[in-house]
Amino acid sequence: MADTSVPKALEGLAISKTKELKGTEKRDTLIEIEKKYQQKWEEEGVFEVDAPSTAEFPLGSISPDELREKFPKFFGTIAYPYMNGRLHAGHAFSFSKIEFHTGFARMQGKRALFPQGYHCTGLPIKASADKLVKEIEMFGRDFERYKEEDEVEEAPAAAPAAKAAKEDVTKFNAKKGKAAAKASKVKYQWQILHSIGIPIQEIHLFADPQYWLQFFPPECKKDLTNFGARIDWRRQFVTTDANPYYDAFVRWQMNRLKELNKIKFGKRYTIYSIKDGQPCMDHDRSEGEGVLPQEYTALKLKVLEWAPKAAEAIKGKVPEDANVYLVPATLRPETMYGQVCCFVGPALKYGVFKASEKEYFVITERAARNMAYQGIFEKEGVIEQAAEFVGSDLIGTKINAPLSFHKEVRVLPMESVLATKGTGVVTSVPSDSPDDYAMVTELAKKADFYGIKKEWAELEIFPIIQTPTSDLLAPYLVKKLKIASPKDAKQLLEAKELAYKEGFYQGVMKVGEFKGEKVEVAKPKVREQLIKAGEAFAYSEPENKVVSRSGDECTVALMDQWYLDYGEDSWRTIAFDYVENKDGKGLNCYSPDTQHQFKGVLNWLRQWACARTYGLGSKLPWDHHFLVESLSDSTIYMAYYTIAHWLHSDLFGREKGKGNVEAEQMIDEVWDYIFCRRELSDDILQGSKIPKETLEGMRREFEYFYPLDLRCSGKDLIPNHLTFFLYNHIALFPREYWPKSIRANGHLQLNGEKMSKSTGNFMTLDDVVKKYGADAARVALADAGDGISDSNFVEDVADNTILRFYTNKEWIEDTLKDEKLRTGELNSFQDALFDNEMNGLVNEARKHYEETSYKLALKAGHYDFLNARDSYREACNAAGIPLHRDLVLKYIRLQALVLTPIAPHWAEWVWLEVLKEPKSIQFALFPEVPAANPSLTAAREYVKTTSSNITSAEAAQLKRMAKGKQSDFDPKKPKKLTIFVNESFPAWQAKYIELLGEVWDAEKGTQKIDDKELNGRIGKMGEMKKAMPFVQALKRRLKDGEPAEAVLSRKLAFDEKETLLAMVPGLKRAAGLASVQIVVIEEGSKKGKDLTNNNEEVEVKAIVAESAVPGQPSFFFENV
Repeated sequence: MADTSVPKALEGLAISKTKELKGTEKRDTLIEIEKKYQQKWEEEGVFEVDAPSTAEFPLGSISPDELREKFPKFFGTIAYPYMNGRLHAGHAFSFSKIEFHTGFARMQGKRALFPQGYHCTGLPIKASADKLVKEIEMFGRDFERYKEEDEVEEAPAAAPAAKAAKEDVTKFNAKKGKAAAKASKVKYQWQILHSIGIPIQEIHLFADPQYWLQFFPPECKKDLTNFGARIDWRRQFVTTDANPYYDAFVRWQMNRLKELNKIKFGKRYTIYSIKDGQPCMDHDRSEGEGVLPQEYTALKLKVLEWAPKAAEAIKGKVPEDANVYLVPATLRPETMYGQVCCFVGPALKYGVFKASEKEYFVITERAARNMAYQGIFEKEGVIEQAAEFVGSDLIGTKINAPLSFHKEVRVLPMESVLATKGTGVVTSVPSDSPDDYAMVTELAKKADFYGIKKEWAELEIFPIIQTPTSDLLAPYLVKKLKIASPKDAKQLLEAKELAYKEGFYQGVMKVGEFKGEKVEVAKPKVREQLIKAGEAFAYSEPENKVVSRSGDECTVALMDQWYLDYGEDSWRTIAFDYVENKDGKGLNCYSPDTQHQFKGVLNWLRQWACARTYGLGSKLPWDHHFLVESLSDSTIYMAYYTIAHWLHSDLFGREKGKGNVEAEQMIDEVWDYIFCRRELSDDILQGSKIPKETLEGMRREFEYFYPLDLRCSGKDLIPNHLTFFLYNHIALFPREYWPKSIRANGHLQLNGEKMSKSTGNFMTLDDVVKKYGADAARVALADAGDGISDSNFVEDVADNTILRFYTNKEWIEDTLKDEKLRTGELNSFQDALFDNEMNGLVNEARKHYEETSYKLALKAGHYDFLNARDSYREACNAAGIPLHRDLVLKYIRLQALVLTPIAPHWAEWVWLEVLKEPKSIQFALFPEVPAANPSLTAAREYVKTTSSNITSAEAAQLKRMAKGKQSDFDPKKPKKLTIFVNESFPAWQAKYIELLGEVWDAEKGTQKIDDKELNGRIGKMGEMKKAMPFVQALKRRLKDGEPAEAVLSRKLAFDEKETLLAMVPGLKRAAGLASVQIVVIEEGSKKGKDLTNNNEEVEVKAIVAESAVPGQPSFFFENV
């Protein structure tokens, strides 16, 4: 029997910050319904979708476009999840976007394909399995030798780091990656697996990396099935050579990219793990996803005279004829003419590292680790340290400054120098660096305090670059921003960005060989000049900290590598133009923010290593020492989905699919034919031995379902996977098969806080569905948000949804049993308003589904539908009449249909068990209803507003009475309400009507000028306070679809008097009124006509009567 106890070492993991449910009876009832229909859908293959067969429409007899027009289709995918754990709520959020879209596409009559595979390529699974091997050796097969003291000790938490300054302000960087968001406490691998529910006795099986592929994909399928996902599971697969068909597909992809000269071989900088002995790409990292190599110019500042302590420390440790250099790394080589000193961190440790027999570098150990793999040191990968200093020992050392007007400068202290950035040595150019200017100014003022000679910090500052602002930009900015010392970090960061941007984009060189040239042109020339002269060299390091999944802090290596040449000019230009989508035929990004991020990435993304030597994956076809890395075998697999079920019927390709094809038959030319890169020929038929009919069937699947209509993913994949996805489609497929749209969503918070296992604010998809059921979880995900900014899954929403669905279920069952329901003709008030409101909500929901705005679709189809029903019930109850049976059934039917994309299980129950429909609601079309009648919509809004205003008016009258302004009304005694109605608008409104008529385009139904300009014109006409709400009310009516002619002729879209008379019975009952009087008045008159008493003339005494205007009556309460 499996051990279910929680070891002491795991107790902390059991603490949860998520909501605790009180009772589960209602939830259990709904989950029972969900399980019933999930089983039914699976048994009936409801979500299995195929292209029209070649038997029906022979290949070539109809074009793909014509076929798709005849049989509309939708094909959508999300990034397949990595199989090293269970899906969590964040995965579910991305899944929900494509899931809702697929549901709506089905209701549009489309063949909607949503397939799902499993990503297993790369380092994480292999690294985790290798860790388990070691842990089993340490603790035994079932970890029985584990003791508390063996727990991995966690380093004390460091103080929060200040926001890192952006090194190169011309470069776009992703703000946050998934790996960084997942960071949690250090634990053994076996503890991690146990914490997600793996029994202790089974954990040893995961020491085999292939076992992960067997275990987690079925769990993923189970979780998504329980979620109610509309996935065609016939098309599932695992990546890597564990599936020979997918392996053949990846090998074809690599071969073709190499033939197209998109894959190249050569030396390039890459993030590298010394421990793993190979590049560390994004998916191989536990920290630092999206971080790239940052290339610097490393200057060689030759030591001319050591400071006394440094001289003592180095004595006899380097050859006398060797040169020793301090080596600062700079991003601004063009400013080196202005060097006045060199900074070191007084408390930092520096080594003297051997570069060659005659050259030694003074740098940090971290920088030496980077240089060791970049061809900088004479012996590749060998770090030889000759001596060690503390930074303070170096203060006063005299050095040579290449290019500088000051050939000899001193080493000075700077507390803010970091050991984690650059080489720990910083050259100082106070003319153009605000940090440097602030520091040398401080040093000159407090020379004694810092233990230096004042003149070392007072070398002349020469102008180097002319900008529109100044030729000494740093001193100018320091004074302008009132920076008093080097400790003014916030202002200095602002000054640095301003100086860098203006200097780079608008600066012109004032000195040197390239005087008169723009800085952006001169910068690479100065760099090349320094390197050729032997006074500098290229140096690279990670932009920020990167840690591999094996726990190694990564460096940058200059390696011979196979790489994808992303960023190559012609390829990048095509991709950029496609994303920019100027002609409307390119990529739909759904939001300007997403498009902007793609354009930013395309501007900086360059070569990407596509092979590694460690992990899981497919072998590089032409070099079996290498595996295809995980972000390179996952760029076009959406095409594989189209034919996966033809190739195999299981995850691993061990059982042949409907095509009865062996993996060995899938030669490169077959893939070319299937993916419309060439036509069928005898050499393909003879080379593959695949029947023509089978090949044509597979090609039909591809050319029907491609292009991919929608790709949904988290925004953190824009800097890598999603951009690679575009590049590879552009390279490998004809233009008509490039992706049509990408929808990027933000990260998901849980209850308003970041999801985190370490804090207990974390839920797997399985947790969510077990706790709330599938539909309630789906509603909460739809409610969480739709934009690229982070969204929020609120457990209260899921919990309240259970109550709403259950209560609605009970109401439907009870109401349909009610024999008193009305039949026959609908009345012109309660029935007509409800019927019209439902029509409006259906069309509103359709619009939001089309725009992929699921939060708003949910509002219209769920919350507003329930509110409309409740208002109808209240209105009928107040009028003393039963509900109308036809409208009750219409409500039940429409709401089920409108909610089907989001809450399919509840909708299916309504459809089959209440409405007794013969076929699943998954095959139903979205309801077609008449457009909402503007006059009825206006009347409905009038009823809502008037009812609310009556309540407010009574409260206001009571407030006045409390202040002594009225003494003859007692709300506890029988009361009468007089409603004053005016049929004529005040004369002052005419000019504003005229203005609105001038700026409103009646044909297009839009405003010709923006609101700012309109408001400005209203302000100049006087009466702003009362004019503004008046104009806004008219604009609302126009935007709601009322004819401009009716609105601007100052006519209401409905009969106000008739509507008020119809409201009287309800008002009496709802507000507890003894009587209601409706009096029609005219401006300036003290007389009125009583509508409730045959238009009898009455005297008007109440002052509030004067404020009544058409559509906005006024109210007066009194006792009777």
